[in-house]
Amino acid sequence: MATIIPRWEWRTFADGFGGAEEKIRAHEVANFKKSSEKYILSRNSDENCKIRDDLMDIKSLQQINADKLEQWYPTMKESFPMKAELIERLFRDFFKVAVPAFERAEYTYEQYLEELVGPCPDLVIVDVEKERTIFSINEATVEIAETKFNGVPGRTVCVEHIDPDNVMKTVRELGLEGLPNVNYINAMKKAVGLV
Repeated sequence: MATIIPRWEWRTFADGFGGAEEKIRAHEVANFKKSSEKYILSRNSDENCKIRDDLMDIKSLQQINADKLEQWYPTMKESFPMKAELIERLFRDFFKVAVPAFERAEYTYEQYLEELVGPCPDLVIVDVEKERTIFSINEATVEIAETKFNGVPGRTVCVEHIDPDNVMKTVRELGLEGLPNVNYINAMKKAVGLV
C-alpha cells in the first residue's frame, strides 16, 4: 500500500475571485471532475465525512500552521454494508454523538442513512454536487469548483501541496491571501445553519 503524504490546504468560498480567477484560468486545465456526494455533519465535531460511490471516506484535521493552513489525513475508508461495531466507533469517536440502538448486525448504505444517521438530532446529511476544474501551478494543485450544498450554489478556490510554504507562495502569487481560509465542513455548516 502506497504511503500517504498529507497535503496542506488553503480554501476559500465566494461568488467570484476577481483577478485571481483570471490568473488561475490563464493556466492549462490539468483535469476536470464532477461528483455527487453525501456529507454527514455533526454538531459536535468537524470530521470530514463523506459518502461517494458507496464508500464512506473520513478525513481528520491533523494540524493548523501559523499561516492557518490545514493538514487533513484520511482516517477511515469503508464500504457498505457496514458492521454495527464499526458504526458504533464512528458515532462515538468521529461524530461524538450518542450511539444508536442497533437492530442489525450490519447496515446497507440506505439503512445506515435512514435508520441511524437521519433520526439523530445532532447529525445532518448534506447532498453535495461538485464540478472541479483543476490546474497545476508551481506544482501545487489549484482548483476552482462550482458547488451545491442541498441545492444552494456556491463557488470555491483551493490550493494544495505537501509543502505549506509552496501553498502560501501560490496563494500570494494569485492574489488570494486577503480572503479567509474556510474548509468544506465549516462552509457547509454555515450553509445549512449548523453554526
